[in-house]
Amino acid sequence: MPPIDDARRHAPATLRNRDPILAILKTILPERGTVLEVASGSGEHIVHFARHLPHLAWQPSDPTAEARASIAAWLAAERLANVAPPLALDAAATDWPVVDVDAMVCINMVHISPWPATLGLFAGAERLLPPGAPLYLYGPYIVTGQPLAPSNAAFDRDLRERDPAWGLRMLDDVLAAAAQAGLALDRIDEMPANNLSVTLRRRLF
Repeated sequence: MPPIDDARRHAPATLRNRDPILAILKTILPERGTVLEVASGSGEHIVHFARHLPHLAWQPSDPTAEARASIAAWLAAERLANVAPPLALDAAATDWPVVDVDAMVCINMVHISPWPATLGLFAGAERLLPPGAPLYLYGPYIVTGQPLAPSNAAFDRDLRERDPAWGLRMLDDVLAAAAQAGLALDRIDEMPANNLSVTLRRRLF
């Protein structure tokens, strides 16, 4: 294996959540096709998923050059034939540099981005996904009628101090916006550290 590349970034939470996320992905992703990951961040998730789901082609993306450099460094180290080079993709943009995908994955973006990024993510899913195809979301949410875990409340305060446009979203608001973009809720799974997996699917008609 090549020596560690200085561009390779590490997100500590990835080691904790990558296998629980993988377990969900194994049940919702198609048997073949291309999976677009929006906001791939360090690139650690996608190389893990691609290694364990080699029958799928994986397309990482991120709006920041630093993240794309990290993704490229991970790909160079892992030498996975089923992962394409990272794309410069801003979820909030109306034009994406990809035209053919069979599923989409977006981990920890909804709360660490302005709300227009989530709206753009849903619009992109509506444009690109075939009917019935999944959009998988992972992260913390505020759920009506359920107390917010102290760790999530502290995380939300920290995010809003860093950027007032960031912060945990109301799950009802996320699902309503998804529905307006033609995405229906398929399932919600409770995950470690007070996170949720939210699987949406493009409506059949």
